[in-house]
Amino acid sequence: MGLPLETLGQTSTIPAVGTGVTVAVLIPCYNEEVTIGKVVDDFRAVLPHAHIYVYDNNSSDRTAQIAREHGAIVKHESRQGKGHVLRKMLRDIDADYYLMVDGDDTYPAESAPALLEPLINDAADMTVGDRISNGAYAHENERAMHGFGNNLVRWLIKTLYGYHFDDVMTGYRGFTKLFAKTLPITTNGFELETELSIHAVDKAWRIAEIPVEYRDRPEGSESKLSTVKDGFKVLRCIMSLFKDYRPMVLFSIVAVLLAIVGLALGIPVVADFYRTGLVERFPTFVTAVAFVGAAMLSFAVGLILDTTVKGHRKTYEVEVMAAYERYSRHKK
Repeated sequence: MGLPLETLGQTSTIPAVGTGVTVAVLIPCYNEEVTIGKVVDDFRAVLPHAHIYVYDNNSSDRTAQIAREHGAIVKHESRQGKGHVLRKMLRDIDADYYLMVDGDDTYPAESAPALLEPLINDAADMTVGDRISNGAYAHENERAMHGFGNNLVRWLIKTLYGYHFDDVMTGYRGFTKLFAKTLPITTNGFELETELSIHAVDKAWRIAEIPVEYRDRPEGSESKLSTVKDGFKVLRCIMSLFKDYRPMVLFSIVAVLLAIVGLALGIPVVADFYRTGLVERFPTFVTAVAFVGAAMLSFAVGLILDTTVKGHRKTYEVEVMAAYERYSRHKK
């Protein structure tokens, strides 16, 4: 459990909070011996009363040893992947507020109070460290495809879910206890941030994006992100969650496309029948009927899944209310 948080540091504008409020800084790590010591030191300086947790994810270097030497609480997660690590962290660690940050020293610890402020003031349930809107990511990041991928994911989420994020892929986030303890994590890798964003939008959690500075990895530190492989996983995650969260929309789109093909094939056959009284292109007619039938089936599947999803959403709301009674610091 995090230590009592009497203050959030010299630069914080957060109103004084009562003793006993706790903050946990969560740092998932894999082979970050070059940077982890500085990251721990920086967050210790800005949030001196917080507990800093480093979860080592099968590192082959001295990440765990260095983190421990710098005063972090070091634990291990043997299942490879950032999603596995965060799932383990949120199950293990009890705090009122959580900050998740990468161990690569690309995010400034000085922005931690700004990320915590909306959470503590009950203005947000999840805060997002936005590297994009202030131009920091474009200026510092040398991997052009990463910027393109971030823009593509932002556009897809805006199109499919109706919410505009300035930065979807950022690994710098804050959570309230209620959000963290009711968070279902189903992904295992770098698509985690996408899942967090979509979950927050779908379940109507309050989101605050906080502009933060960004710096590229220092010399000797290497990114574990594969632009093509992990980018494909992110896109697959978006579509999978679209199916799970918006099945009526997805299957209606599929139904319309199938119906268009079926009608395009079938209308000429029907026109010939009215003109000649004969079905001269019987295989085409059968194919058209199959496409129209598939369209009707797709629409029916969408209706059934939409009813199921609405039922799950109601159940989730009941579970959140129960969790609110257990975790909320604001209940009377």
